[in-house]
Order: sequence, then structure tokens, then C-alpha cells
Amino acid sequence: MLRELRIKNFTIIDDLSINFETGLNVLTGETGAGKSIIVDAISLILGDKASLDMIKTGSKDASIEAYFDNKNHSLLDELNIDSDDGIIIRRNISAQGKGRAYINDTSVSLQTLAGIGECLIDIHGQHEHQGLLKKDNHLFFLDSFGGLTEEVAYLHSLYSEVATLRNQVSELKERIRQRSQRIEFLRFQINEIDSANLKAGEKEAIEDEMKILLNLSKLKESSETAYSLLYDSEGSCLEQMSNAASRIRDMLNFDPDAKELLDIVDSTILQIEDAALLLRKFKDKYDIDPQRLTELDERLDLIKRLQKKYGEDFDEVIRYRDKAEEELKSLKYADEQQEAFELELNAKDKEIKAVAEGLSEKRQATAKKMEKMVIVELHELGFQKAVFKIDMKRKETVLASGIDDMEFLFSANPGEPVKQLIKVASGGELSRIMLALKCIEISQQSAVSSQQSKKDKSSELITYNSELRTLIFDEVDAGIGGITAQQVGKRLKAISNNYQVLCITHLPQIAAMADNHLKVEKVMGKDAVKVNIEPLTGNKRQEELARMMSGTVTEVSLKHAEELLNKW
Repeated sequence: MLRELRIKNFTIIDDLSINFETGLNVLTGETGAGKSIIVDAISLILGDKASLDMIKTGSKDASIEAYFDNKNHSLLDELNIDSDDGIIIRRNISAQGKGRAYINDTSVSLQTLAGIGECLIDIHGQHEHQGLLKKDNHLFFLDSFGGLTEEVAYLHSLYSEVATLRNQVSELKERIRQRSQRIEFLRFQINEIDSANLKAGEKEAIEDEMKILLNLSKLKESSETAYSLLYDSEGSCLEQMSNAASRIRDMLNFDPDAKELLDIVDSTILQIEDAALLLRKFKDKYDIDPQRLTELDERLDLIKRLQKKYGEDFDEVIRYRDKAEEELKSLKYADEQQEAFELELNAKDKEIKAVAEGLSEKRQATAKKMEKMVIVELHELGFQKAVFKIDMKRKETVLASGIDDMEFLFSANPGEPVKQLIKVASGGELSRIMLALKCIEISQQSAVSSQQSKKDKSSELITYNSELRTLIFDEVDAGIGGITAQQVGKRLKAISNNYQVLCITHLPQIAAMADNHLKVEKVMGKDAVKVNIEPLTGNKRQEELARMMSGTVTEVSLKHAEELLNKW
């Protein structure tokens, strides 16, 4: 259970530390004192999304830290986080936008935080009862109460699979309808690419060759001049080098050291001869048929047209061709594919109908049980003559939620027929109905947890243990008073026998039943607002109850407060 909460620089809270006890913990105070801010801080501990406006004005960051005395949490064991001494969850919000979450000083994601939080705290907000005003939510309440959420999720997945198969069958039928035209078109495209006989790098090679052809006269002139200078003219480079070699040989007759020089010159002559031979090949290369330029231009135009239609380069064109061939093959076997899809669709249709029928039977049994338990709770909450019914109708087709069309019916007064809850229930009645639903949900969870504990010899390691969870009720008593408030308080007190309960309330009848009464107060300073929280006992608690009764502390209200405290 939650033992301590520390809040720093969060909205209007500067630095606040709160200790919670077992049983019923009640937070009271004037409207706007900061009670709901405390619940918002706890929500962040459970993984809710943070925003920068939550940071107190003038501060760089905000932090919330909570200590739970829960131990041996299986999810933490999976994360290798030691929880032998309990669980400390810390959430930091930075003005730079980089928030952090930690469990026992180990950084965790918000998803992990939310998963841990679900096993520790359950928050029921002051506007949660408004969900009852949406008919679609009624089925959710029923499935949650009956423990049918996994079956509903499976049905939903089946529905998605069936929808996907139907789309595939529909697309195939359309493709088959247009198949002949499409096959001819694909064959044309494949043939067009194949007949071109494209080669990798061909475009670049053609462009290089065309560059030569477009500068042919200049290249031919330069190659012939260079050949003449090196080899073919009077006084050519080769002739001059040969004369030089002859002179060096004369030198060698008298000076042996000239041998090295002769070797260099002879080697140079050989290189000149090689260069001359290569230049001759270039000269011949430039004697090209002028028709070649036309051929290359036509080939380049073909390649560019194919790339414009099918891809920017050779690889993309080939990929397009291969993809077209795959589609062509699939179209040829589309009938067989359609038959396979339809067989699978028929099997899935049968399965989804069977699952929906089975779920519907369980829902009907759950509805009867739920009706009885809700009526018992409503009687405990002051509706002595209330009637609660669950109207179950059958839909014509299976939807993602099944074949059940369900709605809560309600009558608060004797002699009045039950009508649609969303049309006849007042705000106060909705609050009590929601509390009744929560009470039976908690009762179911306790029963499941108890049975699981008996089956599991190591029950102390079970993560969902009703004795360890914390339930928070944020003004679920809105819109009620008098004897009804007293009945609501009794239910909250009864729940606190198995759970730690935190309740924000404006009703003295509920506050008087608290095991731990905390007063939240907003103090106006010279330059800032400060939120204080004070555990109340003795006379101070009596004064707070008196204030809640009449708005001011009087002798009469003090006497009534004393009577309330003595009663509980």
C-alpha cells in the first residue's frame, strides 16, 4: 500500500510530504485547496503523461516520489529490480522537456511505470460516473465485472482478421474482373523491357562514346599530329632520340660510365615506340562510320524512354520488370487464391460466430449475477426501492464487440418502471451507481485473488493481492448528502477492510469514518501560495467536521461533529 508521498515544485505545491495509513484515509479541505492536485501527482506516479505547465512557476523542475511497502513484485523481478524493502517510485519533470521515471533508483519507461502502477493503485475520479452516460460503456462494465476482457480481445482480433480477409477477397474479385486487360498490359511492359536487352552501365558507355563522336575531328587531328611528332615526321622525337643514343654509344667506347645513360635512352626509345603504336590505334579508332552516331543516339533514346516509364536507372527498370512478372503470375492463379481466401474466410466466419455465441452466453449469466449484486449495493447506498436491470438484445450481425446490444436500465423510485439509465439518472444517482459498480468489481477481484492464493502455495508472491492495493476515490460522493452520504461512507469503510482507501470528500458523514483524516489547506503568502497538509485528531478533527457541516465553526456545528465522531 502507499505509505508516503513527497511532492516538490508541482503546480502550486512547493514541498509537501504526506503519510498514509491502512484503512480509510480521508482528505478534506476547502474547494481549490489542492486536494485534486495530490491525486494528479499520484497519477504521474502511475505513468500518466506530464506537461511543462505542471512545474511550479519559477522552478526548473518538479518531482513526485512515492513509497509503497509492497514487496516481491514479479514484474520488478523480471526487470532485475530488488523490491525486498518495498517500492520507491520517483518521477521528475524538467522544464527542458526531459522527464525521467525511476523505480528503486532504476530508470524505467512510462509504459513500465504504468504496468507496475496498475498493480498498486486504482483511481476512481470524480467525473468517472459520466462514463455511464454512454451506452457503449455499459458492455465494458459488464465484461470487466465478468472477467471477460480477454475473450473480448480475442473476438476483436478475430473480427480484424475477418475484415482483412474480406478486403482481400474483394480486391481479388476486382483484379479478376480486370484481369484480361491487366495481363495484356503487364505482358506488353515485360516484353518491352526484355526486347530492349538492357545491360548494366550501357547508358553511361553510350554517353562516353557519343562524346567522342561529337568531337571526332578534333580528336583525329590531335592524334595524327601527336603521331607525327613522335614517330612519323622528319626530325621526329624517335629520330632525335635514336641520334642521341648513337652519340652515347660513341662515348661508351672511351668511358664505361656512359653505360647507365645509354640504358636510360634505349628504354625511352622503346617507350616512344610503344606510345606511337598506341597513337596509331587511336587514329584508326577515330576513323568511325558516321552512321554509328545515329545508332547510338537511337539506342540512348530507347534507354531514356524505358527509364522514364519504369525507373531512373538500370536496376530500377529490372526491379519493375520482375515485379510485373510476379503480378502476372499472381493474376494467372488469382482464381486459386480467391478460393483459398474464401475457404479461410468461411472458417473464420464460423469461428467468430461460435466465439460470439459463447461470449454472449457468458454475458447473459454475468448480467444476472451483476443485476443482483448491484441492487444489493444500491440498497446499502440508500436506494431502498431501486431497481437495476441489464437489457440484453441480440444484434443481427457479429461486430467487434460481439452480437450483444446491452444497456443498463434503472428506476430509483417504487412504482416507476425501469428506463434507460442514461435518460433518468441524476448526477448524484450516477455517482452512487458507479460506486456500486466499483464495489462489486472490487468484490469480484477479491474473490479471484483469494482463490488464486489458495491454489498457489507461494501466494505471498502474487502481484495482485487485494490486501496490498490502494484505491483512490476522488469526490465520487458528488451530488449526494444526508443519509445517502452516510451509506456511501459505510461502503467506503467496508472496502477499507480489504484495501487501503484514499478518499477526497466534502461530506462530513464520510470524513467522520476515516481511520486517518488529512486536512489540505491553501495558505496565501505575500508573494506565493503554499499548500499545507495536516493530520487531524481530537479537537482539530472535530472543528474540521464542523466547518464541513456549516461552513463556519459554531457551537451547534461542533456539537453535531462530536455526535458524528462518537457514532463511528
